[in-house]
Amino acid sequence: MNGIRGFWRALPTEGRWLLSTVAIQTLGRGLTLPFTIIYLHEVRGFDLALSGTLMGLIAVVGLIVTGPGGSLIDRYGARRILIVGLIAMLLGNVLLAFATHPAVAAVGLVLIGVNFGVSWPGFNALIASVVTGDLRQQYFGINFALVNLGIGVGGIIGGFYVNVEAPETFVTIFLVDAASALIPMALLLGPLRHVRTQADAPADGEAAEGGGYLQIIRRPAVIWVTLLTFVAMFVGYGQMEAGFPAFARQVAEVPTSTIGFAFAANTLVIVLLQFAVLKRISGRRRTRVMWVMALVWAVSWLLLGATGLVPGTFAATIGVIAFMAVFAFGETLLQPTVPAVYNDLASDHNRGRYNAVNSAAFQGGAIAGPIAAGFLLDHGLHGVFIGIMVVCCLGIGVMALALERRITPAVNGVVEPQPVVD
Repeated sequence: MNGIRGFWRALPTEGRWLLSTVAIQTLGRGLTLPFTIIYLHEVRGFDLALSGTLMGLIAVVGLIVTGPGGSLIDRYGARRILIVGLIAMLLGNVLLAFATHPAVAAVGLVLIGVNFGVSWPGFNALIASVVTGDLRQQYFGINFALVNLGIGVGGIIGGFYVNVEAPETFVTIFLVDAASALIPMALLLGPLRHVRTQADAPADGEAAEGGGYLQIIRRPAVIWVTLLTFVAMFVGYGQMEAGFPAFARQVAEVPTSTIGFAFAANTLVIVLLQFAVLKRISGRRRTRVMWVMALVWAVSWLLLGATGLVPGTFAATIGVIAFMAVFAFGETLLQPTVPAVYNDLASDHNRGRYNAVNSAAFQGGAIAGPIAAGFLLDHGLHGVFIGIMVVCCLGIGVMALALERRITPAVNGVVEPQPVVD
């Protein structure tokens, strides 16, 4: 890959439109994501248990919607379904901004969950339709870095701006998040209105290849990459809002400001390293990259576990921040590879469903992770918690090697050499 300029020049116009607005789109989400439960509990006065339950609606609804959403994407195209999802997100944030009753907040969060359920498979299908080959893997990685940049900057701005004593500041950030949905909507209705993700109905001989969810999940390669995704989310993003901060506070005994710095370090590492990582992994087997990622994550969890040996010290503070920095390096290896494998396994007839399977595995792991962390840490099983995380990371490496035996070199990101013509 010949640098960022070479990557940008290689992108089709539609790919440039998609990529150029990612950070701006996600800034609104960054404004609200870290502060929604604070808003529900401290500003609107809902008790903490109810606020947590309401927050869980986003993931649960997203998981329910993902399957039907993938089928609708294949039938009607990602563009139309994404527009519906963005409208739901806009309305959901407006309702949340003025939610003085739990029922209103619940409706708003359900609508946001609808968008959450269709946006992952929808945008991945849209990207895969616009960008092909090794460029697609690069695109997924850079898109991930820009998403983190937008959310990170939004979180920093939100942290300085919101004030629980001034409810109007929270109203403002939710309205800004709602307005951010207008940016991708404008793209989908304007420059990207001609992008087509759905293919014509397959001929009889191709029907088996197109297939439904049952045919898709019966493929051994899909089984392994989906199991790998679930476990990666269980030990990864499923712990970012639960296991990690709880361990850092209760076991490492660091102040909340340290957790904030740790998340900032995570974003910084991703933004700084993602493009360099993409250059190094281009043309290499994606399963081997996943294996390295698994080892990196195992090391990160051991670092966090070590902070429990020196609670409340400067060393614990450094260890907590180091955990998130090392973990971020692993993220730069994971995010370009897994979506690329799913989309290279898919055809144009079922791309939406393949990305929906990916999304469902992601959300399933993100839901199961906090449940397991809450149980283990609440019962004082701190060492067991770290041990399970490390074992699961090593399991990801084993699953990556099993996946390698079930996919072609092309799906695994290996560019076959062209024969030399005399």
